[in-house]
Amino acid sequence: MKSSYNRGMRPRFRWQLRSRSLELGQRTLIMGVVNVTPDSFYDGGSFLDSEKAVEHALRLLDEGADILDVGGESTRPGARVRGEETTATGAPKPAVSAEEELQRVMPVLQGVLQARPDAVVSVDTYKAAVARAAIAAGVEIVNDVSALQWDPQMASACAELECGVVLMHTRGKPRQWRSLPPDPNLIALVEHELANRLQVALEHGIQRSRIVVDPGVGFGKNFEENYPLLAHLGQLHRMGFPLLVGTSRKSFIGRTLGKRTGQDAPPSDRLYGSLAAMVASILLGAHIVRVHDVRPAVEAAAIADQVLAASQES
Repeated sequence: MKSSYNRGMRPRFRWQLRSRSLELGQRTLIMGVVNVTPDSFYDGGSFLDSEKAVEHALRLLDEGADILDVGGESTRPGARVRGEETTATGAPKPAVSAEEELQRVMPVLQGVLQARPDAVVSVDTYKAAVARAAIAAGVEIVNDVSALQWDPQMASACAELECGVVLMHTRGKPRQWRSLPPDPNLIALVEHELANRLQVALEHGIQRSRIVVDPGVGFGKNFEENYPLLAHLGQLHRMGFPLLVGTSRKSFIGRTLGKRTGQDAPPSDRLYGSLAAMVASILLGAHIVRVHDVRPAVEAAAIADQVLAASQES
């Protein structure tokens, strides 16, 4: 299958956020990750203390992050999410509640915005209650890994909040990912299912200019499927929306790096592989990249952007 993306011709957009807009396409924007969680796959627990998380976030801004993405619930492979876990007796056991998630993220969001009022901050959540509180605190973007699926109130909330929205593709839920069968035409599946989620968003009143889509690398895709997804990333430009891609420190990178030794590289050893995957995504049309390591990403993206610019001029 050939991609419809013309290399060097990354489409340009103006992404409308809550109180401002961002130009997308002239250069790659860097979204820095701030996990306020005890169990994220890479840095879980490192920034659960709100003061440490704020310090980390401000450091990412100093290193060149254009956007901060603050999240209070892990959606790593195997994690349980809202309403699917039970106790030993079979009774429902909730995932991280909206109240607990707010206790984690709100001090961080408020601390960052107090220190840097002009910072562009995103909240990584699939819960409408968390989105509402975060936007009220000054956040500009809601980044929903479920693309409005896991909370029936999220679509209408985002429409009412008039904020930027990231819709990410995921197959199933994290506890199901390891058992999902491979799909022989994954890029077509991602495109089709994202189109369905976009229709839901638009029908609920979310404006086109506020939406960015994310193919969800690693979210319900097995190790091998992530490479065809990246290779045909440009095909998603047919949808007419900006692209955000997150490959940072993910397990498919660890699997590839471990082929030489026969053992998957741990998240701590995946920096250089992450940068390679990030650069590939930029050259194939990503407008925004979501990363843990901002300074190296800023430098690598600058080179990739120059290659894109030269391709367009030639």
